[in-house]
Amino acid sequence: MASRPLRKNDARVVRLPTSLRSVEAGREPADSAQLWVGAHIVSLGASATLEKLATRAQRFTPRVSLVPPDGLLLEVKGSLHLFNGVEGLLSRFGADCQMLGIESAIALAPTPLAALVAARVGEPFVVTNKAQLIGRLTSMPLVPLRWPEEVIERLARMGVRTIGQALRLPRAGFARRFGPVHLAELDRLTGRNADLRHDFQPRERFRRRRELTYEMENNETILAALAPMLADLGKFLETRQVGITELQCRLRHRHAAPSECVLRLAAPLANVERLTQLLGERLNALVLPEPVRSLELRSGLPVLRELSSNPLWQPGEYGGAAAGSESSALIEILRARLGHEAVYSLQVMQAHRPERAWGMCEPSLAGASAPPTRGPGVAAPWGAFRRPLWLLPTPQQLEEIDGVPRRHGTLRFFGDVERIETGWWDGAEIGRDYYTVFDIYGVQLWIFRERADPHRWFLHGVFG
Repeated sequence: MASRPLRKNDARVVRLPTSLRSVEAGREPADSAQLWVGAHIVSLGASATLEKLATRAQRFTPRVSLVPPDGLLLEVKGSLHLFNGVEGLLSRFGADCQMLGIESAIALAPTPLAALVAARVGEPFVVTNKAQLIGRLTSMPLVPLRWPEEVIERLARMGVRTIGQALRLPRAGFARRFGPVHLAELDRLTGRNADLRHDFQPRERFRRRRELTYEMENNETILAALAPMLADLGKFLETRQVGITELQCRLRHRHAAPSECVLRLAAPLANVERLTQLLGERLNALVLPEPVRSLELRSGLPVLRELSSNPLWQPGEYGGAAAGSESSALIEILRARLGHEAVYSLQVMQAHRPERAWGMCEPSLAGASAPPTRGPGVAAPWGAFRRPLWLLPTPQQLEEIDGVPRRHGTLRFFGDVERIETGWWDGAEIGRDYYTVFDIYGVQLWIFRERADPHRWFLHGVFG
């Protein structure tokens, strides 16, 4: 059976009766555990979707539930004081529907199913406590419950056409004739039983694609075409109060393979102007094989931002230190111009072999955290021995005279010897004795002697 047609009105705003003036003033009713706003979507705009409206509705409350294909529920009791009461919240929600080009009917009730059913009826409906709920539901038809057509017809033959008439039927007889499922639904409608709803979770990543009306090959023109997509990205991040550390821009051509422009950030960022500037730097370094026919923008996983206020002393003043945001901005500019693989941080690894005791990792500044390489209180595997910051890519063999190493002259030994014998289990076994020496120019070097024949000497590192 088709649903009863609704009136075509655009996100109607409900005027409250005089008895609800205390709620209008922002005071929450004391006799209701929850208050639900139900929205019945009469028609969607060209670019509007139920998911987009649910994402927008999360600015009113985090408890938003989808009821496909044309329903939306918001639990709003804790948000009334933020929007000047019921009427203020419904007005703001209706304005959001209009902005998205969505025609909807809105109702408010203490139970989610009652709010949804009342919205489907399309009449003004604002009930803030369960004591008044049954009285307001009594005259409503059964059709908005969306029961099977055969159930509605059987009830109609019995003379039961409204919710109130169905509620007056004996419960045991109703369950035997029509099944316990419909009786349980009536209990959820009136609040006799709990009505659990799944909270809507927006998409974790941002993705937009745009087909161009003409081909582009100028970077400034491409960046201008990306501007609306970047603005949508800013709204996406603002709604979730998060930032991103990676942004991918894919440029498609007629014949050539798509060009990839990847922007990796040193810290979570949500500022659209900053993202546009960095993306422009990456585009300037990109060589396009052909003109661009379409654009696609995709973000990495969102990252929670750690917002902080500015310090009392500015960098450079007495007591002022360098700001982490300035350091991350420098890293991002360098990566945008040189490529992300040219700028990285170093981390200590749990390995005795010097060439394997460090590794490259993502820069971790201004709130971006890198995974720890060793637990707190655990010392480095080489103990108290000093290691040089600069290691040669390949150890350089030294000249010898009577078994004594030389480099531009005689070397002067300093400190104790460090013996490293490891790697027998993975086929890269080493056996070395390391020494710290000074050459004739006073440069501190790190050299080693092979423990196995022919006992050669090698230069492996230089201290700063």
